[in-house]
Amino acid sequence: MAFDGCCPDCKFPGDDCPLIWGACNHSFHLHCILKWVNSQTPQPHCPMCRRE
Repeated sequence: MAFDGCCPDCKFPGDDCPLIWGACNHSFHLHCILKWVNSQTPQPHCPMCRRE
């Protein structure tokens, strides 16, 4: 699926990195969400809306 928006974390547009969609439908670059998940507690929440 093409992605022409920006990752909320790093603000880079486009398809250069794989994307991950959360249960809340926010999308993030794989490298950005992995960095964020690794810095969180065992039950991370979406960095945009705090949904589990």
